[in-house]
Amino acid sequence: QVQLVESGGGLVQPGGSLRLSCAASGIIFSIYHMHWYRQPPGKQRELVAIITSSGGTVYADSVRGRFTISRDNAKNTVNLQMNSLKPEDTAVYYCRAINERDYWGPGTQVTVSS
Repeated sequence: QVQLVESGGGLVQPGGSLRLSCAASGIIFSIYHMHWYRQPPGKQRELVAIITSSGGTVYADSVRGRFTISRDNAKNTVNLQMNSLKPEDTAVYYCRAINERDYWGPGTQVTVSS
């Protein structure tokens, strides 16, 4: 049974930081391209960052320079370090794994507000 479980969300003030983690089980994690998406309130889901199986990274323009995606194949986890958070970063953040199949986690809420 494949599971992706996000953690680390919460409430943070503008300018603050959060670190999201996604723990994967039931897949050969190292061969999967891992993604973070987010869905702001009332908006469509959007891509935040990608880390490929070989470690290459891609970022959305809106987060480049503030967010860092990383992976730990030994622990089957992908992380998203989020710095200099803005109110517009408020969203539900989702982890996604893609290779031959496509899996999503249930999401974790991030709220940036004073």
